[in-house]
Amino acid sequence: MQFETDIFAQFNKKWALVSAGTKEDYNAMTVSWGGMGTLWGKSVVTVYIKPIRYTWQYMEKNDYFTVSFYPEENRQDLQIMGSKSGRDGDKAALTGLTLKPLEKGVTFEQAEVTLVCRKIYRQDLIRDTMPEEVIARLYTDEEPHTMYVGEVVEILRK
Repeated sequence: MQFETDIFAQFNKKWALVSAGTKEDYNAMTVSWGGMGTLWGKSVVTVYIKPIRYTWQYMEKNDYFTVSFYPEENRQDLQIMGSKSGRDGDKAALTGLTLKPLEKGVTFEQAEVTLVCRKIYRQDLIRDTMPEEVIARLYTDEEPHTMYVGEVVEILRK
């Protein structure tokens, strides 16, 4: 498996969708925090999701999740997927994205690349170990993100 990209820009500048669940019951959200690398001899993706986000419960109850990357023409779709909640309805219906069920999760037809990940680790970020300026900026009213590490088990390309 190979996926060559500018790993520093992929999440921060281009964004991605994290999806968990099945075609009958899933949620997806836009993320701009994440990383790719190796852990325990495995190719992994790390994403961070706040417990208040609807996707968090899907990440908690599913063993697999996907991280998918899109062309610039889907930027507005990712904006919607990151600003609306799946609790309130089918936010994907507000976009031009088409659901693509997989054996182990879901992605969308428009994705240029989808990383299918098996969850191998999760950890709640600990407020006491963070820099004060981060706490003041991000975590005064909400609990910190949960970090999910997934082993990349498949790479799908458009």
